[in-house]
Amino acid sequence: GIGHVISHVVNELHVPLLSFAATDPTLSASEYPYFIRTTMSDYFQMNAVASIVDYYQWKEVTAIFADDDYGRGGVSALGDALATRRAKISHKAAIPPNSNTEVINDVLFRANMMESRVMVVHANPDTGMRIFSVANKLQMMASGYVWIVTDWLAAVLDSSASRDLKGMSHIQGLVVLRQHTPESDAKDKFTTKWNNAARSRGINSGLNSYGFYAYDSVWAVARGIDQFLDNGQQVNFSADPRLHRSKDSTLQLSTLKVFDGGEQMLQQLLLTNFTGLTGLVQFGPDRNLVRPAYDILNVGGSGSRLIGYWSNYSGLSVAAPETLYQKPSNASSVAQRLYNVVWPGDSTTTPKGWVFPNNGQPLRVGVPIKASFKELVAGGRGSDNVTGYCIDIFNAAIRLLPYPVPCQFITIGDGKKNPNYDDIISMVADNVCSISFFLPVYVFNHFVISPLICFIFTSPLMQL
Repeated sequence: GIGHVISHVVNELHVPLLSFAATDPTLSASEYPYFIRTTMSDYFQMNAVASIVDYYQWKEVTAIFADDDYGRGGVSALGDALATRRAKISHKAAIPPNSNTEVINDVLFRANMMESRVMVVHANPDTGMRIFSVANKLQMMASGYVWIVTDWLAAVLDSSASRDLKGMSHIQGLVVLRQHTPESDAKDKFTTKWNNAARSRGINSGLNSYGFYAYDSVWAVARGIDQFLDNGQQVNFSADPRLHRSKDSTLQLSTLKVFDGGEQMLQQLLLTNFTGLTGLVQFGPDRNLVRPAYDILNVGGSGSRLIGYWSNYSGLSVAAPETLYQKPSNASSVAQRLYNVVWPGDSTTTPKGWVFPNNGQPLRVGVPIKASFKELVAGGRGSDNVTGYCIDIFNAAIRLLPYPVPCQFITIGDGKKNPNYDDIISMVADNVCSISFFLPVYVFNHFVISPLICFIFTSPLMQL
């Protein structure tokens, strides 16, 4: 939100704005030409999430997010990324800013009534940690659930020098993304220097990936200004006649000055090219950092373990992205790989990612009651009175499924006159029935050829 507001101001003042924390993809260069993102856009992070969803062959997710610019922008990018992989967001659970525990409980309760069991959480740390506390009370951290969390949680874990075991118990089995920063001597030296300084000053917090991007952002500004001055440019400001004080306003707008060399400074910053703590600091044509990549973590015990990486170059892999840049890009489905995950409930079996919703309708089966062949299907009014060979086979097939399917038989016809099959098809198309029996009987030379049992499906239960 702050990034959006300030970007409007710097557009008028021609002052470049570098942000190492504003990941919202709607902060685009086309709308905010003086905005430069010195961290990774959530556009790439949501593509990483979509790759994980596709890797485990899930088709629907529930998005739980903060209902602000940051949350809405990220979820919009997630929907686009999932669509390219033939998946979708089936339910959006928006949590208003500054919500109390009761509001979060209501949002999660409604989300839990839905079909999807793949939860993607994109929130700020304060709201996010309360989400998991409430989810644990609602028994949503049990076996069968999937929780994929964006990089805010990794920042919280890395910043916490001492693990809160009570809080950790609420997030066991989560899959978490973290901005990837390659290992290097410079990174190790800086981390050691930071830790020594933190101890000497009594600071308990650790260093997360945003800290590395902040450090590189300061160096990018320093290099840009140095090159700007070396090119003979000067730092001058001039008054803007469009900025004047209004009678009823306390804002001192007339004191704001326009940076005369703003366009030259902007272009100099966009030419940034050096290796920092976060790796190569360089901007592409879209003004995003080149080589976006994420670590994929699995939370367990008192910490987390690395199960793989995602990069915009080669997708999912168990090899560090920097080792793959020297090889031909291979983002095929065969090449995608992650290490095994311990899911919520301490389960090593990959969850199927969905259940029948608690507020869903039963599978409604239309049963034509014919005047003949009552051994196949017979019955009067009501689902309890339907019997016959076809019904027995259908019930046996339903019992073989690895999950329960509640069924309701809807009789069609009075048993005296054969129902019209066109009318039955219309009932399925009009959603009166989810599926319907179709019982064609063929007679050839006075011999009855075995009846066929057919079904017409026009519902999401095509898996049957």
